[in-house]
Amino acid sequence: MANNRHPTEQDINKMRQAEVAISSSKTVSEMSRRIWVTEQTHYRWRNEYGGLRIDQVKCLNRAVAGLILDNQILKEAAEVNF
Repeated sequence: MANNRHPTEQDINKMRQAEVAISSSKTVSEMSRRIWVTEQTHYRWRNEYGGLRIDQVKCLNRAVAGLILDNQILKEAAEVNF
């Protein structure tokens, strides 16, 4: 699993800052330096979180966590039975 240095909410807030900077005629490279991320990270965040709000991301994170937990439980149950 990838090492995420920032919580998703912070990623979205930084992406919003970036979009505001870009809309006020800043370049992507200027904006990237301003919020301390690479251009590649900006584009990745834009693809991942494009139109999501923070409350939607929190809901999505809970759903994914639940699926991961279910998967781990099923794996452990399968190991015990066989």
